[in-house]
Amino acid sequence: MLPTVDFFGTPVTRLIIGDNSMEGLSYIPKMYLSSELVDYWTAGRCVQALFEAEKRGMNTYMAVADPFLLRVIRQYKNEGGKMHIMFQTYPPIDLDVSIVQMGKLGPLAVYHQGTTADIWLEEGKEEFLKERIRRLKGMGIPAGLATHVPEILKRAEEEDWGLDFYMVCLQNSRKYEKEESTFLTGKEKTIVFHPEDRWDMFPVIRQVRKPCIVFKIFAGGQLFYDRREEEIPGLVEKSMQEVYSNIKPSDIVLIGAFQKYKNQIRENAEICRRVLGET
Repeated sequence: MLPTVDFFGTPVTRLIIGDNSMEGLSYIPKMYLSSELVDYWTAGRCVQALFEAEKRGMNTYMAVADPFLLRVIRQYKNEGGKMHIMFQTYPPIDLDVSIVQMGKLGPLAVYHQGTTADIWLEEGKEEFLKERIRRLKGMGIPAGLATHVPEILKRAEEEDWGLDFYMVCLQNSRKYEKEESTFLTGKEKTIVFHPEDRWDMFPVIRQVRKPCIVFKIFAGGQLFYDRREEEIPGLVEKSMQEVYSNIKPSDIVLIGAFQKYKNQIRENAEICRRVLGET
């Protein structure tokens, strides 16, 4: 197993696998269109990838609680899968319905989807968001909030919104093009990420006491634009070293993978092991 941290009494590996690719969400249309991801990720291939992540030492899968991935997780568990499951809320489904659906799969933790939360806070709907957080906490498991904005992360901690952990994006998408989530629009992602945003977020991550799960460490894959295939592992390692060096020892990194052309899960796990000093 990869190195772990204590996540509310459960050992969780410091590298966990996410779901954006499996959902058909591409932030790199110059490399892969969302349609290619959708065509590749059948339920069977998703299950195979989860077993591959488990084999390579990850012990947790973070998934949006949409109908497709709920079925994938059920199949994975029925076939003997052992990884913990954490859930992101799925905006198109009523929250109370989603809470019931997520609860049936015994998740380790759950968090509120980030783009919708950021938008509601921009619109002054803080109490509406806090009520949704209270309903998630009623599940009796660790409940978190995702955000792309350093100021929101800092505020949630300082004002003690009752959260147990944070999902933290290293790319502040709200600073540039104010797109709604693809879950709501159904449109191809066109947003451009800015890797320098991480330097605004890192100090806040270190400042908050609660655990952070950090994502978009490769700028949604845009770090790899115009790079030769043989250059990419070095860029992955450099980014992982940078991120782990600038977050707390109790924090976790979340990555996605696209398995069509090579085993990215194996490659990323091996690089993580080196970065964290495991052999």
